[in-house]
Amino acid sequence: MITAVDTNVLIDVFAADATYGLRSKEALRRARVDGELVACAVVWAEVTAAFAEGEAARDAMERLGVALGPLGLEAALAAGAAWRGYRARGGRRERVIADFLIGAHALTSADRLLTRDRGFYRASFKGLAVMDPTAV
Repeated sequence: MITAVDTNVLIDVFAADATYGLRSKEALRRARVDGELVACAVVWAEVTAAFAEGEAARDAMERLGVALGPLGLEAALAAGAAWRGYRARGGRRERVIADFLIGAHALTSADRLLTRDRGFYRASFKGLAVMDPTAV
C-alpha cells in the first residue's frame, strides 16, 4: 500500500506538536508498516520551509522513509478540475492550488492520503481514501 503524506502530519512530527505530534508519529509508523510513504514536491517544499537548511529537511524526510513522489500531468489536470469544482461550490480563496496538488497527487499516485485535513480532501477528491491520525 502506498500512503501519500500531507504536510500537516509531517510538521506535527518534526515540530513535536503537543496536540498532534504523537498521534501523527504513530499514524506514520502504521502507514510505513503497511507499505511505502510518499510526498509530492509541494509537501517537500512546505516541509523544507520549516527547516533552517534544505539538507536537514531531506535528512528528516529520509529518516521517516518518505520518498519524493512525482507530480505528473494527470495530477495537475485533476488538481485544476478539483479547484474549479471547489470554487463553483462557493469555496473561498483561502485554499490555494498547492492543497489541490497534494490531493490530486494522492489520488493519482497513492492508495490513500494521511492528513489531518480529511474533510477538505474528502469533499474535493471523491474516491480518495483518507487516513486521519486524530481519528484512529
